[in-house]
Amino acid sequence: MHHISKKDIKLPKRKETAKKGDNGRVLVVGGSKDYVGAIALAGLAALRSGADWVTVAAPEKVAWAVNCLSADLVTLKLHGDYFSSKHAAEIINLSKKHDVVLIGNGIGLKKETKQFLKKIIKKIDNFKVVDADGIKILSSRDLESSIITPHIKELEIFMKNSKINKRMIKKIIKEENIERKALMTRKAIDLIGIKNDNGKNFFENNNVILLKSHVDAIISKDKILFTKGGNPGMAKAGTGDVLAGLCAGFLGQSKELLQSAVNASYFNKIIGDILLKKKKGFTYLASDMVSEIQRTVK
Repeated sequence: MHHISKKDIKLPKRKETAKKGDNGRVLVVGGSKDYVGAIALAGLAALRSGADWVTVAAPEKVAWAVNCLSADLVTLKLHGDYFSSKHAAEIINLSKKHDVVLIGNGIGLKKETKQFLKKIIKKIDNFKVVDADGIKILSSRDLESSIITPHIKELEIFMKNSKINKRMIKKIIKEENIERKALMTRKAIDLIGIKNDNGKNFFENNNVILLKSHVDAIISKDKILFTKGGNPGMAKAGTGDVLAGLCAGFLGQSKELLQSAVNASYFNKIIGDILLKKKKGFTYLASDMVSEIQRTVK
């Protein structure tokens, strides 16, 4: 059982001659009439990780609210309160100008939103980070070159979407030992899960799972790594959006899926523990975590 430590962290390096965009352009696709803050937290976390440019594509009222929250995030304002298939072509075209697409934060589970995600996911050739409602909508057959960042309930839904045996899913969910849970998850998705159109399974398609828990499990085709740390204060709304933003930001800079997940998990937990001491309890917020990134990722 390999626990991630400082020696496992490799931060992306910048060239002295770098120009804007060389160190990662991230497109965040999410938000809805019901959820505004999630994509702002994710987008700012991606910027704080060191990415050069973050565009937030969201329903127009959400995008205007994001502009009010931060002058640093570029926004694309889409007509309507939710994503639908009519937005697909614009998002697919916009993705070509970015290195990474982060999908799902605050996007909601409307029927038209599900149709939108299903329509775009295989037409986006970029590296991807899929979080929150994106995980609940998609399956293992839909993804390639992606990091997914589920908590245990989202993982359960993802496995059901992937047509994995219900008895196997139940065993995984009930398993309390994180090492066994991670091994069972990889086996279930790798061997039992439905293959993609190219005949490859989830992990053969260069995907990584970052399972959020009191000990994170980072599961790839060849490795399973674990991150200790963190505290119950990180159960607050928005902390998962920060983690997804860190994944996308690191991935935009390095183009390395597993290393980006490792970095994000490690720093996310360290930041939570720093804030627990600073705030002398569980009063810290996800927005405090975003602010702390700049002092921690060095």
